[in-house]
Amino acid sequence: MKLARIDIDEASLSAPTDQIEHERKVAMFDLVERNTFTPEGAAEAGSEGPFDLRLAFEDNRLVFDITGPNFARKIMLSMSPFKTMMRDYQMICESYYEALKNATPSQIESIDMGRRGVHNEGAELLTERLKGKIEIDHETSRRLFTLINALHLRL
Repeated sequence: MKLARIDIDEASLSAPTDQIEHERKVAMFDLVERNTFTPEGAAEAGSEGPFDLRLAFEDNRLVFDITGPNFARKIMLSMSPFKTMMRDYQMICESYYEALKNATPSQIESIDMGRRGVHNEGAELLTERLKGKIEIDHETSRRLFTLINALHLRL
């Protein structure tokens, strides 16, 4: 099962920097091209997808609004477990973008390795929080984490 379309609630988005907007667009494109996304209960409902996903914030919670053939489900996650990780990720991304302007290649590589590490931790946390609700693979989780980060900037 997979995602066919992803929408982000525009009211939930902040005014992103060019870099964040680029990452968001790439993540959305990559997610639609290749993903593993199996909502719990979809098979029992007779739905094999593909699914549409709308990400938003409602009442300070992350909302996964999933629709597909014979299937509709809204999953809400508290952002509390993500707050520290999101803050760390944003700080390291800012350092990375600043380093791109004037740092040496080895300094940029070092910061990028740290950025990828935090990104992977965020993806693992997302996979854990979605366990029993949506089955996703690591790459899908990484791309969703990128989109959630874009939404989180508004909070």
